[in-house]
Amino acid sequence: MPMRDPRHDRQYRQAGATGIIPAMKAQRTESARPVGDLLREWRRHRRLSQLDLATGAEISTRHLSFVESGRAQPSRDMILHLAEYLEVPLRERNTLLAAAGFAAAFRERALDDPALATARHTIDLLLQGLEPCPALAVDRYWQLVTSNQATLRLLTGVAPELLQPPINVLRLSLHPAGLAPRIRNLAQWRAHLLHRLRQQIDASQDPQLMALLHELQALPAPDADPANTVAASAIAVPMQLEVNGHVLNMLSTTTVFGSPVDITLAELALEAFVPADADTAERLRAMSTGS
Repeated sequence: MPMRDPRHDRQYRQAGATGIIPAMKAQRTESARPVGDLLREWRRHRRLSQLDLATGAEISTRHLSFVESGRAQPSRDMILHLAEYLEVPLRERNTLLAAAGFAAAFRERALDDPALATARHTIDLLLQGLEPCPALAVDRYWQLVTSNQATLRLLTGVAPELLQPPINVLRLSLHPAGLAPRIRNLAQWRAHLLHRLRQQIDASQDPQLMALLHELQALPAPDADPANTVAASAIAVPMQLEVNGHVLNMLSTTTVFGSPVDITLAELALEAFVPADADTAERLRAMSTGS
């Protein structure tokens, strides 16, 4: 159903599932990979040479080479500096620090933690303010965090097991017992969702997201129906969802917190579905009043 923007992938575990990362010295284990190996892997994943990274991060190529080979131990600040340039997600930045024996730099609080009260209030205001448009918040793994009432009105007929927490909204969208039978342009929408999930995986290299992709790819895939395929001239791919005998044409928009320093907020995305035509706008309003 919703999609998050992979450029802002700062994945977040389900609210309440994790607590604050202790502010103590991290201890390396014999099985942990050296920080130099991890930095090299991120550099290569970003398709940068040592010269590219050294030039962009304004450090010497020699020093970078020594860090990657393990001949030099990078400082905490150097690790964070390189991670920032490489656009490493906050969760993985903590992994880099731990590999070098440093404490985590970024905390991960549950969304109901008092320290995040302002953020939670903002989320609730945004979701409520978007009524009658469906809107919801998802975490890094596409698990539903919260939603507005308009979203719930679209879930009629979905199999109960797909609505048991944690609810994965991608599975809910593409599963034959979920919304899939009611998505008129399912082949096109499925391709759109999987493409964006691949982009997210490319940015994060998260194995859990890879497993999710494999699961979704194994679900029945319909052939494209020319009658329900959006023209190439369209500005975006809508979701064409049938509700009560009428087709709602909705475009998705994504909102993320700017410059977060908490993993929870960094990995949170708000997804809203706005009407792509006047008829859909009117039907969403009618659904909100029960008419």
